[in-house]
Amino acid sequence: MIFCNNFRQKLSFIRLRSFSSLVQSKAFIDGNWINAGNNRTFDVINPANGVVVGSVPNMDVNDATQAVKAAKKAFESSEWSKYTAKERSSLLKKWYNLIEQNSDEIAKIMSAESGKPIHEARGEVTYGNAFIEWFAEEARRIYGDIIPSPVKDREIIVLKQPLGVAALITPWNFPMAMITRKAGAALAAGCTIVIKPAEDTPLTALALAKLAEDAGFPDGVINIVTTDKAVPIGELFCKCPDVKGISFTGSTEVGKWLFRNSSDGIKRLSLELGGNAPFIVFNSANLDKAVDAAVSSKFRNCGQTCISANRFFLQEEIHDKFINLLKQKVEALKIGDGSKPDVQIGPLINDMQFNKVHALVEDARSKNAKVIFGGTPLEKVGKLFYSPTIITDVPSTAKLYTEEVFGPVVSVVKFKTEEEVIQAANNSRRGLAGYFFSQNLQQVFRVARLLEVGMVGVNEGLISAAEAPFGGVKESGIGREGSHHGIDEYVEIKYVCMGNLKY
Repeated sequence: MIFCNNFRQKLSFIRLRSFSSLVQSKAFIDGNWINAGNNRTFDVINPANGVVVGSVPNMDVNDATQAVKAAKKAFESSEWSKYTAKERSSLLKKWYNLIEQNSDEIAKIMSAESGKPIHEARGEVTYGNAFIEWFAEEARRIYGDIIPSPVKDREIIVLKQPLGVAALITPWNFPMAMITRKAGAALAAGCTIVIKPAEDTPLTALALAKLAEDAGFPDGVINIVTTDKAVPIGELFCKCPDVKGISFTGSTEVGKWLFRNSSDGIKRLSLELGGNAPFIVFNSANLDKAVDAAVSSKFRNCGQTCISANRFFLQEEIHDKFINLLKQKVEALKIGDGSKPDVQIGPLINDMQFNKVHALVEDARSKNAKVIFGGTPLEKVGKLFYSPTIITDVPSTAKLYTEEVFGPVVSVVKFKTEEEVIQAANNSRRGLAGYFFSQNLQQVFRVARLLEVGMVGVNEGLISAAEAPFGGVKESGIGREGSHHGIDEYVEIKYVCMGNLKY
């Protein structure tokens, strides 16, 4: 039996390698594909069926140190930072074109290691590549300033210069987009990078590195360190003086840890952390559009997105109708292996996430919340599948109300007035995204300003775009990614005063 399982796992890996040369089994440092110094590896598991889809180096601090040294050398010795903006833009465009040409292969790799439905994986490739395209263009628009001087014989000049080596720590839920959103900006600014992808989804990162190599990036400009021991390498990034900045997307708890551990060096940090997004439906809302938006916002990637709607607030008049419409949509969702073209809901990423979601539902149930639909594991489908769930009458004492679910669970609270719901929505230490639905124009402007979040979707459930600044307030992070603001996380502002000039 063990032999059969091992054979099936090995066969699956061979099949994955067979459709694409992008599937890599080595890490990428200083332009070379290498094993870990200790020769250890770890397996990448498809969460839909438990099959091994790849094996990559399990690198340690020594390996990560070599990656940082390579990035520093590339920044200084190969004069990457001195490439013209046009030259950096050209390389990013070549990378963009190669990703576009290989989009289907990347999507298959992503679906296999993350479990997300293949149509969502294809959508992520398009979305993720949009950041490479955007920052290829922004590379040529990193403008400084000439400021009118208060003194006749002086000129005040402001320059923007790259930080140096940037460490990028990325999550598993968007294995490509969370890399390109960071890497595109860093490379456009003239930084070199060391990427530590999530241990659940390193194959997508390595595929991107292969295409970057093919695009012609100089050795050491892009480095990938694969490991399932994140803490020691994260600590290295925090403490090493050669790492000038860290960009992290992930949990608030880990973000705080990075923040504390970087304090001695006053290191530049960009943190995109957890959320607890309110989804508010007012009486005036177009319910059909609100329900459609609820499904796309909540159940995309099985609810495993940082800006997923988390707490649903429904005004009294429309509460019951909204629930009935939503239930019809949720009942129709197709659940299964993401490689199948008609599947809409895949598995949760791993045991820890599955156990967390199940525990949150059971906690709400124990506090008299009503499970309208779902609320159970789907063991017949697979070990990590959980039923799309709707729970009403969720009390504020339930963990489902106060914590980020990161799973396919809709938790509903009824409200009466606008003032009441604004207070409830803002009663959170996190403030990443928020959504509300209303056709009252005055209410639209009023509520958009009052919600304490970094991003607001008004009559819209999908708000991410390369052109828009992505980030939160309160404990949901520091800085912004995407848009022209994304460049700011990777540049230093230098003021140059030129005196004693004669005109």
